[in-house]
Amino acid sequence: MNEHSTPQKVALITGANKGIGRAAAAQLAALGMTVLIGARDPQRGAEAATSIRAAGGDAHALTLDVTDQSTIDQAATWIDQRFGHLDVLINNAGITGSGQVSPKDAVDQIPSTVNLDMVRTVFETNVFGVIALTNAMLPLLRRSPSPRIVNVSSGGGSLTIAADPNGPLTDLPTSAAYSPSKTALNALTVQYANELRKDGILVNAAAPGYVATDINNHSGFLTPAQGATVLVRLATLDGDGPTAGFFSAEGPVPW
Repeated sequence: MNEHSTPQKVALITGANKGIGRAAAAQLAALGMTVLIGARDPQRGAEAATSIRAAGGDAHALTLDVTDQSTIDQAATWIDQRFGHLDVLINNAGITGSGQVSPKDAVDQIPSTVNLDMVRTVFETNVFGVIALTNAMLPLLRRSPSPRIVNVSSGGGSLTIAADPNGPLTDLPTSAAYSPSKTALNALTVQYANELRKDGILVNAAAPGYVATDINNHSGFLTPAQGATVLVRLATLDGDGPTAGFFSAEGPVPW
């Protein structure tokens, strides 16, 4: 399913200074890819890149805020000048809107009382930021012989799972910001995949699972390394691999 990576392959991962993004960067670097650590905080990005280089990988930090078009443009220019192409884009940066709390405590997400400004802020990062960054990187991705785009979604973005009264999300507060933003991201994934299919660009959404990260106050039961495996799998698909899909480490996730 996966093709062997070469040192010439370049992967950009947003929100890669910690958590799942950092784990994915380390795993791709171990496969021989040059990884670009997209991070809003330059110091944290530099620390993550230094750590990966210390382990023998090739990593570079990029200051990148997906809600700031100027940093997106600067990143695209830097990648163009340094490498001339991009092979993998992993849209990993995301926020819940509730801060660093366990999902069971995210009562500010309840639809009937949610703050609209929070919803807008979440969509700005989780949806609009993905569009802005993807569009800026497409010219570079088109220069790759095997371009891949991975959008990091969530099982909470599955309408099938959320609508099941006996499903795994039953005991959690309903969500008017984070989960809908991931549902929108899933829809966006399909639309990009349909447009780019003819160009050989495979676009898929990933559900890492309940990973212990800052986003859930480290209440998850999976490690970032475990959560990153599906991202890496989708980033290294063979040319006949799937596109317009939604996958976890176990396989397809229902829409």
